[in-house]
Amino acid sequence: MGDDVRLRAVVTLAQAMASAHSPRASWRAAARGACDALGGSFGALSVWERELGRLRVLANVGERADGEEEFPEAETYPVNHFPEITEFLHERWASGGEPNAWVETSEGPAEGSAGYCHQRVAALRKRGRGSCVVAPIVLHGRAWGELYVARPIGVAVFDRADADFATVLAAVVAAGLAQSERLEEVRKLAFTDPLTGLANRRAVDSGLDRAVERFRADGTVVSLVVCDLNGLKRVNDTHGHAVGDRLLERFGSVLSVCGAMLPGTLAARLGGDEFCLLSVGPGTDEVIRVAEQLCVRAGRLEPGEGVACGIASTGDPIGPLPSARRLFRLADAAQYRAKAARSAKPVVAGRDGAVLRLADAPPGSGDRRRLRGKRG
Repeated sequence: MGDDVRLRAVVTLAQAMASAHSPRASWRAAARGACDALGGSFGALSVWERELGRLRVLANVGERADGEEEFPEAETYPVNHFPEITEFLHERWASGGEPNAWVETSEGPAEGSAGYCHQRVAALRKRGRGSCVVAPIVLHGRAWGELYVARPIGVAVFDRADADFATVLAAVVAAGLAQSERLEEVRKLAFTDPLTGLANRRAVDSGLDRAVERFRADGTVVSLVVCDLNGLKRVNDTHGHAVGDRLLERFGSVLSVCGAMLPGTLAARLGGDEFCLLSVGPGTDEVIRVAEQLCVRAGRLEPGEGVACGIASTGDPIGPLPSARRLFRLADAAQYRAKAARSAKPVVAGRDGAVLRLADAPPGSGDRRRLRGKRG
């Protein structure tokens, strides 16, 4: 492979990773780009999870063998099966060397190999592959994981020049992963409430739109629990905003714990003293039971005064759902009714006709407060 071809391959890999808009897309781009650049039939990207002592596969591309998924949920390997990722690499670094890639074949150790090949050789043979090149990925000065590219039996095995090129590709991947990490951190900040660490209103709006689309597609139950923390103004006026913030944080923890009782539920702070749970999948009765538990736990928080809780769920007869905003409006109206009645239990929109009338009344009419524009 000529220098010009390799240069184009490096540029293509860098561009693919730069254009990735999610961690998975970045992982796939890394594995795919390296596989193509090295003329492999299979590529994989793995991360070293130090605290768990294992390599976890993030992405598999190309000709996958049985059991190899594109984005595996549980494909992991104990690091002690591949000690080069810890022992060999660190020995090289300690002596002033670089974390260079190496080649292994199904026939056994290749010239200049790390010397720890028995597990990889067995894996090559099992999956009908003739050789592989393994390139360590270094991020922020530490071994982050590895880039792995294989060729099938009968094809020319990788050589030292391929290993050197794989080292260059691993450095490009490391730069792309660093950028992906920075972008992910920005995204996280954009969708996270800074005080409680819960999701914020932007995350709820986005999640609710997707959830309602899913409901329309296959009937998956979508439930929204809107909560108003009672007495926050009194706490701020009497004890100061630091104490009020602490109460918000503590309630956020309670909300998070209760939300975890419902698989796949998003716990969020909408702003001020208002919070919510967005549940997709669990039945309405299950959501109500968790909301009741939330009310009980919130009632024990000092110096608060409990919580007013309203629920709207597509699992109940709530009428047409032309948009996600109607579900928000129903849950908000139920919460308003719970607050007005000083209810110690949640009010459920589909089981309280007054809530439906309140939600559908024109803003400002009767005793209905003006629900915020986003919900109208």
